[in-house]
Amino acid sequence: MQLKIESMMYGPDGLAHTDDGKAVFVSGGVAGDVVEAHVVEDGKSFSRAQVDQVLEPSPDRVEAPCPFIGICGGCPWAALSRSAQLAAKEENLKGTLARIGKFSPEEVAELVRPIRFAKDAWGYRNKVELAPVRERNGKFHLGMHGRDASQIIRVDSCPLFEKKFPRAVKGVAGALGYLGNSRDLELERVGLRASRRTGALELALWTPTGGFPRAQVARVLADAVPGATSVVRVMTKGERAARKIAGVEALAGEGSWSEKIGAETMRLSAPSFFQVNTKAAELLVELVMDALDPRDDEVAIDLYCGAGTFTLPLARRAAYVAAVEAYGPAVRDLRRNVEIARLEDAVDVIGGDAVREFPDEEADVLVVDPPRAGLAPEAVDLISGTAARDVAYVSCDPATLARDLRRFADAGVFRPVSATPVDLFPQTFHCETVVHLTRA
Repeated sequence: MQLKIESMMYGPDGLAHTDDGKAVFVSGGVAGDVVEAHVVEDGKSFSRAQVDQVLEPSPDRVEAPCPFIGICGGCPWAALSRSAQLAAKEENLKGTLARIGKFSPEEVAELVRPIRFAKDAWGYRNKVELAPVRERNGKFHLGMHGRDASQIIRVDSCPLFEKKFPRAVKGVAGALGYLGNSRDLELERVGLRASRRTGALELALWTPTGGFPRAQVARVLADAVPGATSVVRVMTKGERAARKIAGVEALAGEGSWSEKIGAETMRLSAPSFFQVNTKAAELLVELVMDALDPRDDEVAIDLYCGAGTFTLPLARRAAYVAAVEAYGPAVRDLRRNVEIARLEDAVDVIGGDAVREFPDEEADVLVVDPPRAGLAPEAVDLISGTAARDVAYVSCDPATLARDLRRFADAGVFRPVSATPVDLFPQTFHCETVVHLTRA
């Protein structure tokens, strides 16, 4: 069929309609393209189609600096201009707040602020991961996950990855491919973390517990990637669907990764989460601090605080911060980062679930940065039961954000006054949002 792609969805696909009005999610095109496509899934209310040929390219179509666009899964929007990407992300947030959050068009127009973004559209990622595969002929190699989840794409470099280390991906893939063809390393994945600001480059090998050729792996990787400051092994145990961290051992170097964000220098272990776009993450910190405007006699609560991205700047300005985090490696990193910042007297680190370990302190301001699933209903109730004057909600998923904002609005204690999208993930459909809520 011939289709005109009208807009980009929250996902890798574009949206088109057939002549009779049926929605078609189109893979391989961008908004504004006229394409020839074939149907791969035909449902009652919508269909899915794959582009065979672009008949009339969109004025927003661009040439991406990567030969694997459309094959690798890392940058599904790379053929779309940056300005069109930013506009689409703004519209996706507005549409989700209206559709799922049930906010009126007038409320959405008042809430959503212009999207914020950092300069770099490529070379911004401080982290990439390689996946292992052993082919039918027995050959072992590492690569990137493809658009087709069953595919692993062999690459020598990734233009999204930090440009300070252009040969790191090839070096790691080559060294571990060589070792993997002579013995089974049982690799589950390999992570590379790099910092332009500190010069740190960490290689993390995820494997089950058990024997491992530590010295040989460390030696081969040191030769292949001479800039590496840390090589670690993350040991896991349990069923594949529910792996748990059994430990982290340093094979070479510092044993952790360092990054400078704003005025803070943070140190992180390989399993801990950190935003992949450091420069844009500073925009998140700026928006949170502007929303809360903490004073030096006030108490702050930081839920789902991770290794301390918001905890540390809050502690610089507030009298005291109760920081809650459930993930063990992140809790340990948070304690270490609080010590590095010499803020032990200003931060209470609480390990545990945000609902079960909700702080007893009467908070003046509160920040939440939950995982993609958003807030549990109990968390919304607990936050609404505080005396806090302002809340900053940092979200990586517009659907769960819209659901939670409706819950806050229905509770009647806090009302959203602004929602600012932040483009942490150029070339993809993903987007962070910082919402400022104040007492109703």
